[in-house]
Amino acid sequence: MNPSPHGRLPASFTASGTSSFLDFLAGHDPSLLPVGRPLPSGGLAETTQATTIVTLAFAGGVVMAGDRRATAGSMIASRHIEKVFPADDYSAVGIAGTAGLALELVRLFQLELEHYEKIEGTVLSLDGKANRLATMIRGSLGLAMQGLAVIPLFSGYDLERAVGRIFSFDVTGGRYEETDYHAVGSGAVFARGSLKKLWQPGMGVDDAIRVAVHALVDASDDDAGTGGPDATRRIWPVVATVTASGYLRVGDQELADVAEQIERGRRVSGKGGELR
Repeated sequence: MNPSPHGRLPASFTASGTSSFLDFLAGHDPSLLPVGRPLPSGGLAETTQATTIVTLAFAGGVVMAGDRRATAGSMIASRHIEKVFPADDYSAVGIAGTAGLALELVRLFQLELEHYEKIEGTVLSLDGKANRLATMIRGSLGLAMQGLAVIPLFSGYDLERAVGRIFSFDVTGGRYEETDYHAVGSGAVFARGSLKKLWQPGMGVDDAIRVAVHALVDASDDDAGTGGPDATRRIWPVVATVTASGYLRVGDQELADVAEQIERGRRVSGKGGELR
């Protein structure tokens, strides 16, 4: 920020503005946006990748869960990365793809929703939030074309319809509403197969949490980029519910109990299945 010689804020701070924080930032200093920074010439260095995210609807809202592993090539870059965040009080966003850019996208998205609420005095609709996120992804298409793709997953509780809803995206900013469940990331195909078997209409929150964790466990069986629950290191997935009461992160002890239940069922079945 470059204040005037008289110590005043730049004109962009005092001009009649927009409810979009991104539009304000683009007018004030485009270089502060990820798309406003030129990439150096030459090949890309190896980047840290974040996967896998799953989300599913249940009777009172949605559950979103993400494993804790990040990879750099064939190496495990982190076992503790968090990939699921509150977008605002009634929605959650999960990240897959280039981790550094994905985390920055989440922070900008959170600011975008907070800025809108402060300027307009009301919460943006769930469709409006999904549309804002799609616009942000579309703005990063140039980075995606150079191998720095970010693919978020968005879900939340629709206060107008009183239901949980799920939205997926592609690198061009395409926005798609999903029904029942979805997954993104390197282990998504295995996670979706698990969700297809275990998801049931009208399930309660406890069952939804168990199914979400089970999908990550199944994905970790076949995808090297996905880390399952680690009882030895006490590392559990990040799992959150979004209901009419808002965003709530599930506690580690509850997740430890869920992981133990799943593992016990897999031992009993001998096929990696679930104890019913």
